[in-house]
Amino acid sequence: MTVTFERFEGTDVVTRKLDAFLPAYEEVYVEPPYREGPRDIADFIERYRVQAERKGFRLVLASEGSEVLGFTFGFWLPPDTGWWKNTLKPLPDEFAHETGTRTFAVIELAVRKFWRRRGIAAELHSRLIQGLKAERITLTQRPEPETAPAQSAYVSWGYQKIGQSRPWDEAPLYDVMVLQLH
Repeated sequence: MTVTFERFEGTDVVTRKLDAFLPAYEEVYVEPPYREGPRDIADFIERYRVQAERKGFRLVLASEGSEVLGFTFGFWLPPDTGWWKNTLKPLPDEFAHETGTRTFAVIELAVRKFWRRRGIAAELHSRLIQGLKAERITLTQRPEPETAPAQSAYVSWGYQKIGQSRPWDEAPLYDVMVLQLH
């Protein structure tokens, strides 16, 4: 197995890369607990195109040949972010204050089932945050039994759960996790 990793930045590049990793997204998110269908995929595509415009957007792909095995992407939380406002228990103002370069958010991190438990997710994560001058990294994680391996990975990488959130009215519950860097 020869896995290559590539990081992309810049709206034009990352938008063109959507077609490369969309099959991996569809494969991962059709599984429990997500069970996404065509409408969910369409919503993801729409969100991705908007997110690709965000400051500091980065995308990392893990591939073998032309097949994408896994991907991750994220961006800087802007000063007017609602990221921390959705927590079930309010966070202190000084914690939730954003500058646009304080916190980098990992939005997606996924590896196709056959390729899991081979260190690909860890390498994707490492390359996504490499060189960032962030104070911290944040992500959300569904606290489902099916996601226990991902939860364990995040904790082993140094993430700590700081609360739970429900980002929109009908959304499932998510654990909010933070990795302190500086």
